[in-house]
Amino acid sequence: MTIDTESEKRAADAGMSTAPQPERYDIQQPRLGAGGWLRWMWRQLTSMRVALILLLLLSLAAIPSSVIPQRAVSPLKVSQYFRDHPGRAEWMDKLQLFDVFSSWWFASVYILLFVSLTGCIVPRAWAHAKVLRGRPPEAPKRMERLPAYATWRTDADPDTVLAAARTQLKKRRFRLSPGTGSVAGEKGYARETGNILFHIALIGVLLAFLLGKLYTGQGGKILVEGSPEGFANSFTQYDDFQSGALFDEKNMESFGFRLTKLDQTFERLGTQKGAPRDFEATVEYWEGAEGKPRTGKVKVNEPLTIGSTKVFLLGTGYAPDITVRDSTGEIAYSGPVVFLPQDSNRTSTGVIKVPDVSKGLQQLGFEGIFTPTVMVEEGKGWYSTFPSLDNPALIINAYHGSLGVDSGVPQSVFRLNTKAMEQYKDPDGQLWNEVLVPGVTKSLPDGSTITFNGVKPWANFQISKEPGKEVALYSVIAAIVGLVLSLFVRRRRMWVRAVTGPDGRTVVEVAGLTRTEGGGLGQEVRALVDGLRVAAPVVATGGSAADADRAADGGSDGAVALKKAKPVAAEPNEAEPSTAEPNGADAQTADREKKDED
Repeated sequence: MTIDTESEKRAADAGMSTAPQPERYDIQQPRLGAGGWLRWMWRQLTSMRVALILLLLLSLAAIPSSVIPQRAVSPLKVSQYFRDHPGRAEWMDKLQLFDVFSSWWFASVYILLFVSLTGCIVPRAWAHAKVLRGRPPEAPKRMERLPAYATWRTDADPDTVLAAARTQLKKRRFRLSPGTGSVAGEKGYARETGNILFHIALIGVLLAFLLGKLYTGQGGKILVEGSPEGFANSFTQYDDFQSGALFDEKNMESFGFRLTKLDQTFERLGTQKGAPRDFEATVEYWEGAEGKPRTGKVKVNEPLTIGSTKVFLLGTGYAPDITVRDSTGEIAYSGPVVFLPQDSNRTSTGVIKVPDVSKGLQQLGFEGIFTPTVMVEEGKGWYSTFPSLDNPALIINAYHGSLGVDSGVPQSVFRLNTKAMEQYKDPDGQLWNEVLVPGVTKSLPDGSTITFNGVKPWANFQISKEPGKEVALYSVIAAIVGLVLSLFVRRRRMWVRAVTGPDGRTVVEVAGLTRTEGGGLGQEVRALVDGLRVAAPVVATGGSAADADRAADGGSDGAVALKKAKPVAAEPNEAEPSTAEPNGADAQTADREKKDED
């Protein structure tokens, strides 16, 4: 006969054995109801392990925003992506990959992390508050079982020893709790306080991130020096604007400003020639529709604050002042035109669009290169040798035809669409181009003229309202403070007991307890012992004064015996320890404290 299954084998073994069979019990596991499952899920969600997992998921969820254009930041790039990849963009849009920070899946992870941290830290903070209001526990009966322990006999009475113990512990900033024949002291509460502060600061960072993504609004505006056209804080006034999901015009403060003067300084000598040294924009600003104009300064990294909005200086450049007359002599365009720098010496490029010509005439367009300090070389062309206006020149070519500004398709103000235009040619059939210096007028082949009146500097301002920045700053500072406290503050408990022994002498016991590695508990206990021995000198069990001296130096049975300190096994970020029982050993104390935390 063969035994085919494991159960048959066990049955056969049982039949052959003469040993009594163990009694079997039919154990029924309790079933969790709806409330039990909810409590279980809440405990899982508010555990630190799940909080770390959610923090990792939040970091992973933010990655698409760095590789995929976002509507809130680059709407034009999103439109271009739809044109380039229509099929892929359609399903990406359904997954809200173009609106990562306002998507339902990002918000879900974010809210779960917020709830997890809050549910984890609130009970812990409440428990810590109870500990702060409490008193250190009394000395245990078997103090010799604690990890750091010292004992000796002395002729000083117990009250003198305990008074000296209180003095020594106060000097070391221990909180004291007198007991029957003993003194208890505890310090290092700042460790757990710092730990809780660190986690609360993390919640603050999350709130700041939420405020920033939902209510931030920032945009750019280029203003030309001395131009009567200023800036008013409304959507239509921005050159570009990005905002959070819940930002609207109601969040925009009422103010405006104009650029009255722009000072630019560049290095003129040495290897740093041409390097920027200082930029300062002087603006005239006002708050409200009828606010009184005031003067303010904006420098790099020194923004102008208007209410809760900040105005930053991001960049500068030059705007040639141009006047264009059509072939009938009417002014078709007049004013400064912003040119964009292309190198460190401010060689700049730009276009001039002239759609408002007289009826029946073709629209005009100009492409130009502006050089603040002009230089021309064969094979290199026209370029600038210094960023200041030492010898400005404007090199242009001209087109006529349709600019396409009435087609309804958005155009860049820095590019000229020449698909429906033709470049002017001179009588010899060569492409028309000219070099203009301030004050010079040039005629086009059709009788139109262009005049280079001069140059005005421009400044690019960023106007930002970011309500979460201050919260983030203070939260990060609080997190650093909390981290420092939790890393460098050591939790300590000390006990001193002084009772009269059978021989009439006072028996002094000193013990300490710690919960961290490398905390120097033994050294602290020894320092406390040395301080107490001044008021309670060591005496030998019997013999002469010389015996007592030897005992004080550790050469007799009356000497101080100090155990090597061993920390209680516990994580550094655990909750406050519970009160030690009078007869508990160090391991039992640690187990009890661990149960209290759980």
